[in-house]
Amino acid sequence: MGVTMSSSAPFYVESSPLTVRMNGMVGWLARHGLSLAGNAELSVRGRKSGKMQRVPVNPHTYQDGQYLVSARGYSQWVRNMRVAHGGELRVGRKVRAFTAVELPDEEKLPVLRTYLEKWGWQVKQYFAGVTADSTDEEILAVAADHPVFRITVTK
Repeated sequence: MGVTMSSSAPFYVESSPLTVRMNGMVGWLARHGLSLAGNAELSVRGRKSGKMQRVPVNPHTYQDGQYLVSARGYSQWVRNMRVAHGGELRVGRKVRAFTAVELPDEEKLPVLRTYLEKWGWQVKQYFAGVTADSTDEEILAVAADHPVFRITVTK
């Protein structure tokens, strides 16, 4: 698993071959109606290919909103979402189209804290030792490395 961390390159953790296989399996399960702990398969239009790209994600609800958090940083789905401004979440036959708006870093704190409460067991290795119990300052220090999108279901 490679980590890109330099002043000129945004934070991104590449998937290991095992992670790629696991993501494929989790995505397949979601496509066929089995959600593990609430995950879903995200489809977002590729910014270069124009084709729908699929990846498993952990949709997160905080207060009255639903969010997608990129634990691995500036991944391909994040780059595609910034261009597409929306996509689809699928679990089995249930497909929810949505629009997406990226949150500025200063608005991420409560979403990241509650995301780490729910999903920290799965994503902790991507947050540089920051947990749901970390201070506000510690969470804000890693906020720029983890894009967060508020999603609004359209159908």
